[in-house]
Amino acid sequence: MTGVAGASGHTARPAPLRVDAQRNLEHVLRAAREVFGELGYGAPMEDVARRARVGVGTVYRRFPSKDVLVRRIAQEETARLTEQARTALGQEDEPWSALSRFLRTSVASGAGRLLPPQVLRVGVDVEEVPAAATPEDARVPHQRGASPQPGLRVVTPRAIPAAELDDAGVSELLEVVGRLVNRAREAGELRRDVTVADVLLVIATAAPSLPDAAQQSAASARLLEILLEGLRSRRA
Repeated sequence: MTGVAGASGHTARPAPLRVDAQRNLEHVLRAAREVFGELGYGAPMEDVARRARVGVGTVYRRFPSKDVLVRRIAQEETARLTEQARTALGQEDEPWSALSRFLRTSVASGAGRLLPPQVLRVGVDVEEVPAAATPEDARVPHQRGASPQPGLRVVTPRAIPAAELDDAGVSELLEVVGRLVNRAREAGELRRDVTVADVLLVIATAAPSLPDAAQQSAASARLLEILLEGLRSRRA
Protein backbone atom coordinates (compact mmCIF):
# COMPACT_ATOMS: atom_id res chain seq x y z
CA MET A 1 0.00 0.00 0.00
CA THR A 2 1.42 3.42 -0.98
CA GLY A 3 2.01 5.88 1.83
CA VAL A 4 0.50 9.37 1.87
CA ALA A 5 2.73 12.34 1.11
CA GLY A 6 2.99 14.83 3.96
CA ALA A 7 3.43 18.60 3.85
CA SER A 8 7.19 18.22 3.57
CA GLY A 9 6.78 16.15 0.43
CA HIS A 10 8.05 12.96 2.09
CA THR A 11 5.97 9.79 1.76
CA ALA A 12 4.71 8.54 5.10
CA ARG A 13 5.22 4.85 5.84
CA PRO A 14 2.14 2.71 6.45
CA ALA A 15 1.33 2.36 10.12
CA PRO A 16 2.51 -0.98 11.57
CA LEU A 17 -0.13 -3.58 12.31
CA ARG A 18 -1.37 -3.90 15.86
CA VAL A 19 -0.03 -6.92 17.74
CA ASP A 20 -3.32 -8.82 17.46
CA ALA A 21 -3.71 -7.96 13.78
CA GLN A 22 -0.15 -9.11 13.07
CA ARG A 23 -0.80 -12.34 14.95
CA ASN A 24 -3.99 -12.97 12.96
CA LEU A 25 -2.12 -12.34 9.71
CA GLU A 26 0.56 -14.87 10.66
CA HIS A 27 -2.12 -17.42 11.59
CA VAL A 28 -3.92 -16.90 8.27
CA LEU A 29 -0.73 -17.26 6.23
CA ARG A 30 0.31 -20.39 8.13
CA ALA A 31 -3.16 -21.88 7.73
CA ALA A 32 -3.22 -21.01 4.03
CA ARG A 33 0.09 -22.78 3.45
CA GLU A 34 -1.21 -25.86 5.25
CA VAL A 35 -4.63 -25.93 3.57
CA PHE A 36 -3.38 -25.18 0.06
CA GLY A 37 -0.55 -27.66 0.57
CA GLU A 38 -3.01 -30.40 1.50
CA LEU A 39 -5.95 -29.58 -0.78
CA GLY A 40 -4.45 -27.44 -3.54
CA TYR A 41 -5.17 -23.83 -4.44
CA GLY A 42 -8.79 -24.75 -5.12
CA ALA A 43 -9.52 -25.00 -1.38
CA PRO A 44 -12.10 -22.42 -0.20
CA MET A 45 -11.27 -19.44 2.00
CA GLU A 46 -13.58 -20.87 4.67
CA ASP A 47 -11.16 -23.78 5.12
CA VAL A 48 -8.30 -21.33 5.61
CA ALA A 49 -10.29 -19.36 8.19
CA ARG A 50 -11.26 -22.52 10.04
CA ARG A 51 -7.65 -23.72 10.19
CA ALA A 52 -6.49 -20.28 11.38
CA ARG A 53 -9.27 -20.22 13.99
CA VAL A 54 -10.51 -16.83 12.86
CA GLY A 55 -13.68 -15.68 11.16
CA VAL A 56 -13.72 -15.69 7.38
CA GLY A 57 -14.30 -11.94 7.56
CA THR A 58 -10.87 -11.59 9.18
CA VAL A 59 -9.29 -13.39 6.24
CA TYR A 60 -11.07 -11.15 3.73
CA ARG A 61 -10.03 -7.99 5.60
CA ARG A 62 -6.40 -8.91 5.00
CA PHE A 63 -6.93 -10.49 1.57
CA PRO A 64 -9.90 -8.99 -0.34
CA SER A 65 -10.09 -12.00 -2.66
CA LYS A 66 -8.84 -15.55 -2.72
CA ASP A 67 -6.66 -14.68 -5.70
CA VAL A 68 -4.75 -12.15 -3.59
CA LEU A 69 -4.09 -14.76 -0.89
CA VAL A 70 -3.02 -17.38 -3.43
CA ARG A 71 -0.66 -14.87 -5.02
CA ARG A 72 0.89 -14.07 -1.63
CA ILE A 73 1.51 -17.73 -0.82
CA ALA A 74 2.83 -18.41 -4.33
CA GLN A 75 5.22 -15.45 -4.13
CA GLU A 76 6.61 -16.63 -0.80
CA GLU A 77 7.03 -20.18 -2.06
CA THR A 78 8.67 -19.08 -5.30
CA ALA A 79 11.11 -16.87 -3.39
CA ARG A 80 11.96 -19.79 -1.10
CA LEU A 81 12.60 -22.12 -4.05
CA THR A 82 14.73 -19.49 -5.78
CA GLU A 83 16.85 -19.06 -2.65
CA GLN A 84 17.27 -22.84 -2.35
CA ALA A 85 18.43 -23.00 -5.97
CA ARG A 86 20.90 -20.14 -5.44
CA THR A 87 22.27 -21.86 -2.33
CA ALA A 88 22.82 -25.09 -4.26
CA LEU A 89 24.59 -23.20 -7.05
CA GLY A 90 26.83 -21.36 -4.62
CA GLN A 91 27.76 -24.23 -2.32
CA GLU A 92 28.11 -27.23 -4.64
CA ASP A 93 30.95 -27.38 -7.16
CA GLU A 94 29.76 -30.55 -8.89
CA PRO A 95 26.83 -29.90 -11.30
CA TRP A 96 24.89 -33.05 -10.39
CA SER A 97 25.43 -32.50 -6.67
CA ALA A 98 24.06 -28.96 -7.02
CA LEU A 99 20.95 -30.08 -8.91
CA SER A 100 20.23 -33.03 -6.63
CA ARG A 101 20.80 -30.89 -3.53
CA PHE A 102 18.25 -28.38 -4.78
CA LEU A 103 15.73 -31.13 -5.46
CA ARG A 104 16.26 -32.83 -2.08
CA THR A 105 16.00 -29.55 -0.15
CA SER A 106 12.90 -28.43 -2.04
CA VAL A 107 11.09 -31.74 -1.71
CA ALA A 108 11.97 -32.05 2.00
CA SER A 109 10.50 -28.60 2.62
CA GLY A 110 7.24 -29.58 0.92
CA ALA A 111 7.70 -26.79 -1.61
CA GLY A 112 6.20 -28.76 -4.47
CA ARG A 113 2.71 -28.69 -2.97
CA LEU A 114 2.71 -24.88 -3.14
CA LEU A 115 4.36 -24.25 -6.48
CA PRO A 116 2.48 -21.51 -8.36
CA PRO A 117 0.12 -23.11 -10.89
CA GLN A 118 1.64 -21.10 -13.75
CA VAL A 119 5.03 -22.73 -13.13
CA LEU A 120 3.61 -26.18 -13.78
CA ARG A 121 1.99 -24.91 -16.96
CA VAL A 122 5.44 -24.35 -18.44
CA GLY A 123 5.35 -27.95 -19.66
CA VAL A 124 1.90 -27.72 -21.23
CA ASP A 125 2.72 -25.68 -24.31
CA VAL A 126 5.41 -27.18 -26.51
CA GLU A 127 6.59 -25.13 -29.44
CA GLU A 128 8.58 -26.01 -32.53
CA VAL A 129 11.63 -23.76 -32.83
CA PRO A 130 14.97 -24.00 -34.61
CA ALA A 131 17.63 -25.23 -32.21
CA ALA A 132 19.89 -22.28 -33.02
CA ALA A 133 17.18 -19.81 -32.06
CA THR A 134 16.32 -21.40 -28.73
CA PRO A 135 17.10 -19.37 -25.57
CA GLU A 136 20.09 -20.69 -23.64
CA ASP A 137 18.12 -21.42 -20.48
CA ALA A 138 15.50 -23.51 -22.29
CA ARG A 139 17.59 -25.21 -24.95
CA VAL A 140 18.31 -28.93 -24.99
CA PRO A 141 21.98 -28.70 -26.01
CA HIS A 142 23.43 -31.17 -28.49
CA GLN A 143 26.43 -33.28 -27.62
CA ARG A 144 29.85 -31.89 -28.37
CA GLY A 145 30.81 -32.52 -31.95
CA ALA A 146 27.24 -33.25 -33.03
CA SER A 147 25.40 -31.02 -35.47
CA PRO A 148 22.42 -28.96 -34.22
CA GLN A 149 19.01 -30.55 -34.63
CA PRO A 150 16.66 -28.19 -36.50
CA GLY A 151 13.04 -28.22 -35.47
CA LEU A 152 13.92 -29.38 -31.96
CA ARG A 153 10.83 -29.57 -29.74
CA VAL A 154 11.53 -27.73 -26.52
CA VAL A 155 9.58 -26.32 -23.61
CA THR A 156 10.32 -22.67 -22.94
CA PRO A 157 9.19 -20.13 -20.36
CA ARG A 158 7.50 -18.23 -23.21
CA ALA A 159 4.58 -20.60 -22.68
CA ILE A 160 3.66 -18.34 -19.74
CA PRO A 161 2.61 -14.69 -20.30
CA ALA A 162 5.26 -12.26 -19.04
CA ALA A 163 2.83 -10.66 -16.60
CA GLU A 164 2.23 -14.00 -14.89
CA LEU A 165 5.95 -14.73 -14.74
CA ASP A 166 6.70 -11.45 -13.01
CA ASP A 167 3.65 -11.67 -10.76
CA ALA A 168 5.12 -14.31 -8.45
CA GLY A 169 8.82 -13.98 -9.27
CA VAL A 170 8.53 -17.04 -11.49
CA SER A 171 10.89 -15.73 -14.18
CA GLU A 172 13.71 -15.46 -11.62
CA LEU A 173 13.04 -18.99 -10.39
CA LEU A 174 13.14 -20.34 -13.94
CA GLU A 175 16.41 -18.51 -14.64
CA VAL A 176 18.20 -19.86 -11.56
CA VAL A 177 16.92 -23.42 -11.97
CA GLY A 178 17.84 -23.15 -15.65
CA ARG A 179 21.46 -22.58 -14.63
CA LEU A 180 21.39 -25.72 -12.48
CA VAL A 181 19.90 -27.71 -15.36
CA ASN A 182 22.37 -26.39 -17.94
CA ARG A 183 25.40 -27.13 -15.76
CA ALA A 184 24.32 -30.72 -15.13
CA ARG A 185 23.44 -31.22 -18.78
CA GLU A 186 26.71 -29.81 -20.07
CA ALA A 187 28.61 -32.07 -17.65
CA GLY A 188 26.88 -35.05 -19.25
CA GLU A 189 25.20 -35.99 -15.97
CA LEU A 190 21.65 -34.99 -16.88
CA ARG A 191 19.59 -36.44 -19.71
CA ARG A 192 19.67 -34.15 -22.74
CA ASP A 193 15.88 -34.03 -23.00
CA VAL A 194 15.30 -32.86 -19.41
CA THR A 195 13.99 -29.29 -19.14
CA VAL A 196 13.52 -26.79 -16.34
CA ALA A 197 9.82 -27.69 -16.40
CA ASP A 198 10.70 -31.34 -15.79
CA VAL A 199 12.80 -30.44 -12.75
CA LEU A 200 9.98 -28.36 -11.25
CA LEU A 201 7.56 -31.18 -11.98
CA VAL A 202 9.80 -33.53 -9.99
CA ILE A 203 9.52 -31.16 -7.00
CA ALA A 204 5.73 -31.15 -7.30
CA THR A 205 5.46 -34.89 -7.82
CA ALA A 206 7.83 -35.94 -5.06
CA ALA A 207 6.02 -33.99 -2.35
CA PRO A 208 2.81 -35.96 -1.72
CA SER A 209 0.46 -34.92 1.05
CA LEU A 210 -0.11 -37.90 3.34
CA PRO A 211 -1.85 -37.90 6.74
CA ASP A 212 1.06 -39.51 8.57
CA ALA A 213 4.19 -37.30 8.74
CA ALA A 214 6.64 -40.22 8.94
CA GLN A 215 4.98 -41.98 6.02
CA GLN A 216 5.00 -38.77 4.01
CA SER A 217 8.70 -38.23 4.62
CA ALA A 218 9.58 -41.81 3.71
CA ALA A 219 7.40 -41.75 0.59
CA SER A 220 8.90 -38.45 -0.58
CA ALA A 221 12.46 -39.67 -0.08
CA ARG A 222 11.83 -42.94 -1.91
CA LEU A 223 9.97 -41.30 -4.78
CA LEU A 224 12.67 -38.66 -5.18
CA GLU A 225 15.40 -41.31 -5.42
CA ILE A 226 13.47 -42.99 -8.24
CA LEU A 227 12.90 -39.70 -10.05
CA LEU A 228 16.53 -38.64 -9.68
CA GLU A 229 17.64 -41.90 -11.24
CA GLY A 230 15.32 -41.19 -14.14
CA LEU A 231 16.85 -37.73 -14.66
CA ARG A 232 20.45 -38.93 -14.84
CA SER A 233 22.23 -39.54 -18.08
CA ARG A 234 23.15 -43.17 -18.64
CA ARG A 235 26.73 -42.05 -19.11
CA ALA A 236 26.84 -40.52 -15.60
